[in-house]
Parts: sequence; structure tokens; C-alpha cells
Amino acid sequence: MTLISLKAQTDSLPSTFTSPYEAIYNHLNYLQDENHIPAQAAKSLFRGDRSQREINNLAVELKQVLDGSGNFINMDEVPKSAEYYDSLSRRNRYVLTKDFPEIYVQKYGDQWLFSEYSVDQIDRLHKKVFPFGTDKLLNILPNLGTTKYLGLHLWQYLGILILITLGFLIHLIFTVVLRRILFAVLHKYGKIDLANQFLNPVVRPFSLMIIALLASILIPVLQLPPFAATNLILLVHALVPFFATFFFYRLVDILGHYMKRMADRSENTLDDQLVPLVTKVLHVFVVIVGFVAILRGFKFDIWPILTGLSIGGLAFALAAQDTLKNFFGSLMIFIDRPFQIGDWVTSGDVDGTVEEVGFRSTRVRTFRDSVMYVPNSVISNSMVDNHGRRQYRRFYTRLAITYDTPARLVEVFVKGVEEIVQQHPDTRKDYYNIFLNEYGASALEVMLYIFFKVPDWNNELRCRQEIMLEINKLAEHLGVRFAFPTQTLMIEQAPGQKNLTPDYNQTKEEMEEELKSFFNKK
Repeated sequence: MTLISLKAQTDSLPSTFTSPYEAIYNHLNYLQDENHIPAQAAKSLFRGDRSQREINNLAVELKQVLDGSGNFINMDEVPKSAEYYDSLSRRNRYVLTKDFPEIYVQKYGDQWLFSEYSVDQIDRLHKKVFPFGTDKLLNILPNLGTTKYLGLHLWQYLGILILITLGFLIHLIFTVVLRRILFAVLHKYGKIDLANQFLNPVVRPFSLMIIALLASILIPVLQLPPFAATNLILLVHALVPFFATFFFYRLVDILGHYMKRMADRSENTLDDQLVPLVTKVLHVFVVIVGFVAILRGFKFDIWPILTGLSIGGLAFALAAQDTLKNFFGSLMIFIDRPFQIGDWVTSGDVDGTVEEVGFRSTRVRTFRDSVMYVPNSVISNSMVDNHGRRQYRRFYTRLAITYDTPARLVEVFVKGVEEIVQQHPDTRKDYYNIFLNEYGASALEVMLYIFFKVPDWNNELRCRQEIMLEINKLAEHLGVRFAFPTQTLMIEQAPGQKNLTPDYNQTKEEMEEELKSFFNKK
């Protein structure tokens, strides 16, 4: 109950109240246990055409609303001036508590009373503070015992015991009975991983949330002393969103688990990229909403905090500009989609496979099996070579054959290599280049420039091996020898040996005749 330090009262009971203090004091004073006169307390209320019994009940209900909601009225702060003026409403009125702005005393002529509007709202507020018919317990529980022990009535101790027992039973039902039922059902439908991984983390906070909700409903009925009631109500009002935050956080984990399974079934790798980001966004959203709800449960005014954030927004933006750059970089990655999870990308010093795109950075698994975390602001502003987007994979090499290979054999060999490319199932048939391309330092070099139509690097390596093995078999069959870097030392003139220097005794005219005969043979 609301605690007020009272002075000795005169024998005469006042009927008019010339200040907010007198009106509120009269109402609270004559509803104390040791001074319970509802008819006198009701004189502080605007009566209208209500009967004495109705106005008496409303006076008692108003006191119960204040006590049940944990609102302690500090009489030292109530104005005693008959001309008190509320600058916000621009009227002669005084609001008792910010939790109930509709409850206020107002000046009528020369006296102050709880306003007509406030009296009309008492029934509604009473049902709000005592929902689901719990207001009826206010008439039942006090009959269980009115003797006081250590500042509490016997019925209040019984009420506390009932509340603890109900909480224990609810927790037992949810954490043991319901958990086993859900576990059996999930196992029956093959959801074993879901049951093992998520059931306990979800059921426990849900059970505690229900207990906190029950306590928030029943504690007002106990009509505890002001200090205890105020702090307990604040605590349970904060515990409800606290446990609810844990509960919904775990539900997001379950949602992420199902989204990941659906993404694994889809061929679109964008789903694999979106699932972890959506899960993180939902986690952050749940935590922020939960934090704000907990602050409101403790009756913290969050508007000054938000105002402070807006005033310090510039400083915050300057301090967190790198974080904001990375965040907008991640948005650009999702909008432009330069790569997806599983793509092999190269960008500057980055070379590997994309594993995850987060708020701040992109995780890349290198070919050394190390992990690189690249800030999104960097990778979104850099040139990215996405090897994973290739339609075809190029294979370029040079086949070095010995200089003593006859020209006709070179032609046959080149045609044979072309046929190998045509017959292979994974090569591109409409575009390739296979030609004797260069005279090397120690070999005739045949250029092999072809493309494979395969999805990944492993298949590319397999196709390379198959093509190279077929070329080796062809060379063995035709008698073509592959060259290797060599140097031949030739001595043009040595004792007892034929001179290796060619003898060019033909005239120009004779040489032109030889040229004509060469082309005429074709």
C-alpha cells in the first residue's frame, strides 16, 4: 500500500480541499489500514450523479490502481498552492504520476478534486492493472487472514506462496512434460537435429517468460508495501522482455536453420549468401527491440537517449565512418552481385573462394586453406575478377616438337590434335586454335588454345589431363618426339670432316625457278 507519513488529524473531517495536496492527501489518508473510511476518501473525487456506494468503490479502486501498479505518491512533491497552474496543459490541474496521465486533480471553483474525466477512467484502469478477472482476488484473498507478520498480512504470505508454486509448476510443465512431448513428435517426423539443437534453448526462456508474465499479473493483487511493490513490479516488467528476447533470439536460430536447409536445396548461390545476413539482421533487430523493451520495463525514459543519439549523430558518424562504409559496401555487393558464395575471385592480393558476405567484411578461403577477411568497403571499390562466372575455362599451352620432324608429319599431328579436341565431351567445339605457331629456341612450337565447359576447377584439371594424355598417345603412335631445351654445338670445318657451310652457287634467276617449281608441285 502507498506509504504516507501522517500527522495527527483533527476530529472534524474536511469536506472541501483548497489545493492539490489536500485533495490527494484526503483520498490516500482515509484508505489506510489504520484509518479506512472510504466515504471520506471519496470526497476527493468528482461525484456527479453517482451514488455514494459507487463513488466509494471508485475511490477504493483508484487506490488499488496506484498501489497495484507500484506508483508511490510522494506527498512532499505535491503542490500545496491553491493557484497551482500546469504550464503543459495550461490549466489548474496536477497529474499524480506519468504512468497514468489521465489521473489528475483539477480545480473546480474554489476547491480541488479528482477530475470528472479521471473518475470516468478508473474502471478501465482498474481492469488494465488487474486483467483476466484478477480484481476479484482482491475481495477473496484478504478473507484468508488479516493478521500482520513482519509488515505483511497473512493473506499476502499465502498469495506469495501460491505465486511461487504456480511458477514452479509452469516451469515443470514446459521444461519437462512439454519438452518431452515436443521431442517425441520431432523425432517421429525425422526432425532429430532440430530437437537436439534447438528444443532446450527455446523451451527454457519461453517458460521463464510465462512465469514473469504471470508474476506481472498477480503481484498487483498482493497489494504489497510501496517499496516492495514498486521494485518487484519494475523487476517483472523488465524480466518479461528479457526472457522474450532470449526466446525470439532462439526462434531466429530455428528460422535460420530452415532457411539454410532450403538454400542448400536451391541451385541459386545467392540464397546461401542471403541466409547468414538475414539471420544476423534479425538477431540485431531482436536484441535492439528487447533492449528498448527492458529499459521501458524499468521505466527509463528512452526519448532523451534517442535525442542524445541524434545530437551526437555527427560525432558517431565520424567515429564509425569505416563501419558505415563497410555496411554500405555490403549493400552494394548485394545490389550489384559481383560474386556469390562459392565463387573463385581475385582482387588485388585476394585470391580464393567466397565463403560468407557479412555486414562488415567478406570471408574468403584462400587456396592455402587460410581465411582472409576483406572489408566490404575495400572489395566494393576494387576491381574483382570473378572466375566463378566464367562460361568456359581456357587451356593454353605450347606443344614443343623436335626440329627434325618432317613438315608432313607436323601437319598430320596438328590435325590429330584437332580431332582429339572435337571428340572430347567437355570442350568447346565452335572456337579453338591449334596451329604451328612459332620457331622456338630448341623446338617447333604448336599452339594449343582451347576451352572447357565445366563448372569448377577440379573438372577443369580432369579435362586437361584427359586431353594431354590423348596427345601423348597420338605422338607415340605417329612417332612425333617432344623436344626439350637443348643446344647443339656445330663445328663448320674440322680436319677430315665435310664442310658444313652450305654452298650457294645458284644465281638469282635459278633460285626463282626453284621457287616456281615448289609451288607448282602443290
